[in-house]
Amino acid sequence: MNALNRLAQTIADRKSADPSSSWTAKLLSEGVEIAAQKFGEEAIEAIIEAVKGDCERLTAEAADVIYHLLVMLAACDVTLDDVLAELDRRAGSSGIDEKANR
Repeated sequence: MNALNRLAQTIADRKSADPSSSWTAKLLSEGVEIAAQKFGEEAIEAIIEAVKGDCERLTAEAADVIYHLLVMLAACDVTLDDVLAELDRRAGSSGIDEKANR
């Protein structure tokens, strides 16, 4: 199991945890709006570091973005496997064609 799958599993496990015992459980208990807000905040922080050219900070912020994306997905009952299946479905097709077919 890779780090991304482990993280997704940990987040799934925290859905039933006591919010006072886990940051992830707390985020999930606050609902999708808060999870989405946190994802957006982290995405903006990653953008800022990318524009500044700070690769070390960008790496840290990218990790935060991935974590908060997985929390937001979990809040919506969407799994990492669901997202990976969608990526597999799109594999081999042109991004231009894929966007035109949406």
